[in-house]
Amino acid sequence: MKNEIQQKLEQIALSRSIPFCYGCYKEAPTGCCSSCGSDDLMRLLPGVGCEWGTDWVIRHILETELDAVDLEEAFEESIREFYPEETTVGWMTFDTITLMKENDPVGWRCALADHISNEESDGTIISFDNGATYYRTEDIADFVQ
Repeated sequence: MKNEIQQKLEQIALSRSIPFCYGCYKEAPTGCCSSCGSDDLMRLLPGVGCEWGTDWVIRHILETELDAVDLEEAFEESIREFYPEETTVGWMTFDTITLMKENDPVGWRCALADHISNEESDGTIISFDNGATYYRTEDIADFVQ
């Protein structure tokens, strides 16, 4: 499914950007520079910039048109589904999430990493920048349709 979505995102990126000859510093909408004849072209995204390839165009489109998943918040919500809101230790009452984070930060980060890995394996979330940013797969699929 990721490959299919990636292909559709590349099509969107190509349709929204313009081939650009950096050597002549001009647009080449036919896919070949009319001045030098080069077909080794960058992609120009008007108002944003110019760079090689479509990955940066895809990242820009996703960043501006979709909301990234707040993985920490999503993980906290899933924990709150299974554990009580508050935990009592002796005569003191603590927020369960805060208690877990503060008393075992390494364990918390490991559990968060496992959660992210599971969500990605299940196909719930998807990343196009090696895990720096995640989007809900459903949101991406709706977007490319």
